[in-house]
Amino acid sequence: MHVVYPAIVSALLFSIGVYGVLARRNTILVLMSVELMLNAVNLNLVAFDVWLRDRLHGGQVLTLFVIVIAAAEVGLGLAIVLALYRNRQTVDLDRLRALAEPSSVTPATPAPGPAAPGVSPSAPGIASAGYEGPAPTPGAASAPDAGSAPGPGPAAAPEPDDQRTRAGGEGGMADDAAAPSAAGGERTTRRREES
Repeated sequence: MHVVYPAIVSALLFSIGVYGVLARRNTILVLMSVELMLNAVNLNLVAFDVWLRDRLHGGQVLTLFVIVIAAAEVGLGLAIVLALYRNRQTVDLDRLRALAEPSSVTPATPAPGPAAPGVSPSAPGIASAGYEGPAPTPGAASAPDAGSAPGPGPAAAPEPDDQRTRAGGEGGMADDAAAPSAAGGERTTRRREES
């Protein structure tokens, strides 16, 4: 067999693959077109390996590597396509041009005039995403958090019992801590009374 026939077939396969990559808008069809191009290269490698009568069969070995890479490309490509379909509900390449996450709320165009407080004029995308920054508090040096209630703050820890004996003190009660532990509310030590 002459090398021209497989070369023509591989050229046709490669041109069909290039057309599919450039003309198709469906991501799955683009991946199939890339596979057609890789198979055209494989056909060329095997045909020229047979035609040149290579003793080491370098073309066939390289074909095996290309097949392994193509299988990995298909697995990774389909995983990416599935992730895109879950996030965007489409596999159309024209709709996947933007890198930003799709939002259910359409961004509002800010009206010309002074910027909202806390919004940087150099970052207009932040205002359209709904971030308005911290609200300034007039007349106060520092405002409490929105979730905290006014008052003394968190509950203070209970004061130690005055009747407990300290090391070296009088009374002789060394194990008298009757406070519940933080883990489960059970008593950690028992209180001994003097007899």
